[in-house]
Formats: sequence, C-alpha cells, structure tokens
Amino acid sequence: MLIGYSIISRPSEEEKAEIQRIRDSIAIEQIKMQELQRQQAEETKSLPSPPEAVKPEKEPVSAEENKDIYGAFAEGASGSKEYITLENDLIKVRISTLGGRPYSVQLKEYQTHDSLPLMLFDGDSTVFGLNFFAQNRSINTNELYFTPGTGETNLDASTRQVDLSMRLSAGKGRYIEYIYSLAPDNYMVDFSMRFVNMSELLAQNNNFIDLNWNIFVPQQEMGRMNELNYTTIFLKHYQDEVERLSMRSKKDMQEKDVPTKVRWVAFKQQFFSSVFIADESFSNILVRSTKLEENFTYLYAFESKIGIPLNPTAEQEQNFTFYFGPNHYNTLKSYELEMQDLVGLGGFFSRVINKYAIIPIFNFLDNFINNYGLIILLLTIMIKLVLFPLTYRSYMSMAKMRLLKPEIDEINAKIPKEKSMERQQATMGLYKKAGVSPLGGCLPMVLQMPILLAMFRFFPTSIELRQQSFLWAHDLSTYDSILDLPFTIPMYGDHISLFTLLMTASTILTMKISNQANVSQSQMPGMKGMMYMMPVMFMFMLNNWSSALTYYYFLANIITFGQNQLVKQFVDEDALRNKLKSNQKKPSAKKKSGFRKRLEDIAKQRGMNPPKKK
Repeated sequence: MLIGYSIISRPSEEEKAEIQRIRDSIAIEQIKMQELQRQQAEETKSLPSPPEAVKPEKEPVSAEENKDIYGAFAEGASGSKEYITLENDLIKVRISTLGGRPYSVQLKEYQTHDSLPLMLFDGDSTVFGLNFFAQNRSINTNELYFTPGTGETNLDASTRQVDLSMRLSAGKGRYIEYIYSLAPDNYMVDFSMRFVNMSELLAQNNNFIDLNWNIFVPQQEMGRMNELNYTTIFLKHYQDEVERLSMRSKKDMQEKDVPTKVRWVAFKQQFFSSVFIADESFSNILVRSTKLEENFTYLYAFESKIGIPLNPTAEQEQNFTFYFGPNHYNTLKSYELEMQDLVGLGGFFSRVINKYAIIPIFNFLDNFINNYGLIILLLTIMIKLVLFPLTYRSYMSMAKMRLLKPEIDEINAKIPKEKSMERQQATMGLYKKAGVSPLGGCLPMVLQMPILLAMFRFFPTSIELRQQSFLWAHDLSTYDSILDLPFTIPMYGDHISLFTLLMTASTILTMKISNQANVSQSQMPGMKGMMYMMPVMFMFMLNNWSSALTYYYFLANIITFGQNQLVKQFVDEDALRNKLKSNQKKPSAKKKSGFRKRLEDIAKQRGMNPPKKK
C-alpha cells in the first residue's frame, strides 16, 4: 500500500521544479538568518568564555574612573582575588572574593569517569551576581570585590557549622552582605543576602532585583550522548508542579521565561544537580540552555536571570539555600521540596511503578547485598514471579492457538484468499466455539509494558549504579564496551556492548520460539520479518545506554524463556485438545440482552406473550 501510494502521489516535473525553487528560497533565508544570529551573538555575549580560555588582563583603572563608573561602589572595583573554602565531609565549596560568589563546588565522595575530582562547576566562567541601578549607574556585583566581614569564619564547636560573611561596601555604612552557612553531613548551603542602608542608592520604584546565575556544565560520565540526554534545567513553580526544559531537544538553544513565582531553579546533570532555592519564592525567572557541541570538556552553558523580591528599607535580609549534591531519590525527597523530580522516573505509570515498587525493592536489597549485578538479578526474578500469572496465560493462549492450527489450515484451504473477509469470519467463529481469544497471547505482554518502560527510566538515572562494576561491565550506569571500533556507525556508536548483543540474541530466540505457535504468521508472512527487525532496532538504540538496563532486559528474556519451558512440562496438550473439541461441540447459546430480558419479565408479570424476535 505504501509503495503504491508513493507511485500514485509522485509529483510531476513541474511540481518538482516548484518544490526545488521553494527549498532554495528557504535555504537562502536560513543562511541569512544564521548569519544575523551569529552577528547578534558576537555583539551581545551573555556568557563568558569557558574556564580554560585565556582572558586578557584588564588595564588598571584610576580611582577617579572607578568613581565615575561605579559611584558609591567604587571601592569594590579594585582588590585581589582570593578564595575561602567551606568544607564538610560531603562537599567542598570555594568562595571567591571577586563577586563574593561560589567559585567551585566539589563532591568529595564522587569522582569523574576518569578518576578525577568531581566538580559541579569550576572557574572564572561562573556568574553569580546582582544587577541593579544605583545613582543612575548599572552595577554588576559579579565584577566587584567583596571583603570577608568580621569573623568571616565561625566554627561552632557544638554544631561544627561553618559560617562565612562577604561584604560589598557602598560607603557611609552601606553595604551588601552575603552570608554562607554549611552544616556537617549536609549537601545544603544556607545563603543570605543583607541590604544595609541601601535605600538611598537603589531605585525606589523597583520591588525586585535581578540575580544572574550562569555556569558551564562539565562532562562527568563516559557516555557523552547519554549524559547530554539527561542534562537540563528544572523549575519548581510556586505551590505548583515541576517543569523542565526538554532533555532531548534537537535545538542547540532553549529558553523559558516564567513571569510568575518560582520556588527553585536547578541546573541538573545526569547524576548531580546544583539547585538554588528561595525561602519563599522568586518574583520571576528567565532560563536559557545552550548546547556546546564542539566542546569536549563541557556539555551545556546554563544561564538564569532570577527576580529577587526587594523592599528598599533601611535593612533587609533575603534567605536562600543551595543544594550541591547527587540526584539520589531518597536524599532529595528528605528535603521535602519536591526535588526528587530531578530523578527521571518517566511518565505517570512509570513514575508510580518506580516510586512505589522498584525503588523500595531496590533499596531493600541494597541493605543486604553489595553487588549491584546480583541485586538486579534478584529484582528481575521478583518482578518475573509477580508477572508469572500473565506469562502463564500468554503461554496457554498460544498453546491453544497452536492446537487449532490444523483446523485453521483447513479453513484457509477451503476459502480462497480473495474472500479474505469470509476467511476471517470463519477463523473468528472457530476461535469463539473453541473458547480461545486471539488476543490472549498479546494482552498479557501489553500489560507488562509499563514495567519495562519503568525500568527503561530507572536504570540510566540511578546513581547507585554509577561506577559499580559487574562481570566485564566496569560501570553499570553506562555502556559495557568489549571492543572499541576505529570508526563510528551511525545510530550505533563506536563500540560494541556485550550486554546489548546478549539482549538482542535472547529477544530473537524468545520471539522465534513464540512465533512457532502463532497461527497468524502463516496469514501475515511479512509480520515475521518486521518482528525480527524490532530487536535489531533496539540493539542500535540501546548500545550507548546503561549496561544495567540491557542486562535487565537480557535476564528478563532468559527467565521468560525458562518459565515457558517449565509451563510446557506441566501442560497436557492432549487434554487441552480434547477440551477445545468439547467446546466446539457445545451448542452456542446466544445470550439475551439486558433490555430484552427486562421486556420479557414485564410481559410475564402482565400475562402477555413475550415479544418475538424478528
């Protein structure tokens, strides 16, 4: 049908020429638009260059020039760049005096795929600063030097909490102060902004102040493409749901402008996140994500412009919190901020299955077993045991259809192919008499699909599997390469994953054995080739994915095959054949409709004859 339609709908030569002319015009306009965008990008660069870029040193500026440029903040225009470290057992945060901002964050319990310290972000490219107008001047605190306040490091012997105060002076007892607090054994960093005697400098007609937070996201994992698919920006609407930019968008740049209140914004990587959380809410927020295709060190450039509520009074304090840590479901859930949505659990059904079944079972097994390959094996066995009734029904349905195959062949021999409708009606009539549902073998498989999709979401985002080895797979969170190819195969990659091959082979074997009992294959021979194409397509799709996922699918295929072989040993096909024949000999009693039955009951009560069926 597709080939015939393509021949009939083939355009004429005149139509082809017109289509080509339109395509050429569109291509010319696209080239013009790309050139215009390139020029605009060069004119208005919102992000600094990556950290490894060499930056020219600024020429020294006199105090008078600083006074003209920064006004009351001229004192902060000069200074020395220093770093103060806040540290506990989990994270290490370096604060720069330039901008008073978080300069770098290291997660001490984790490493990159090549055994380097894991940095969520690091370098001069990081932006975290306020933008506002003061004395008719545009002030960007990210460019000014803060000085540690009195008692900048306060180590409390009882709580072991580390506090740091950074101040940006505006003269005459006026200043902006950042206060950082890091508690022990915590991924949260408390952050406060204090505006002291700033009402004379800040514009009185503004009820919020802009905060820019930008970072370059470094590559942490071995599989770059897989990591790109799970790296994006998340937003939590105030008293509402969590929203995200698309993780698989083909656009190099995505942008989202939210004019309403937002509770937090997260720069989310595959296994780690940097989250900025408001004590109450942000006034508004603009986020932008730019994919860095030609950079092998960084994945994305993330930008955010955040509206901070502000009342220009004599003294005001705004409280916030940073989360710098792993995307671990229970850890994020413990903060009660709905940050557990940063762990991708799929759509509604997949999320419910993962949340209430897969994750609890996985965590329970994790308490007793320290080998994640064995945990996945036990998890798979438990799931297949729960699904065994569906597997049993599927096998019995296919067994009944296999026993009816000789009679189906007789129907096909008696009724020619030209009378396909009559042949189909006769086949369905045979199924009905024998008490066999042609969907009986497919429906149980369809009911298992939500669990398969839940696993598809669970394994690639489970940080527990990160850098955990099993057999030849050195990291269950990424692909298990047994051979690196000197070239790249489109859609497949530049390596060979053994678990993916085993998954594909076991799927084809299971389908081949199942299809031997499927009567419909004789009626639709083309479907046989299509069904064998599906495992090959999945082999190409999953070659770069988590080896834990393909390992699970491989185990599920093997266990299903074993269950079918076990059921086969206990099924008496002769007794089943006799039951089918007995069903065919029974007179087919037509069930009365509820409406007709009610009419007959009313007629009996009134002494009338029941209505005759026409």
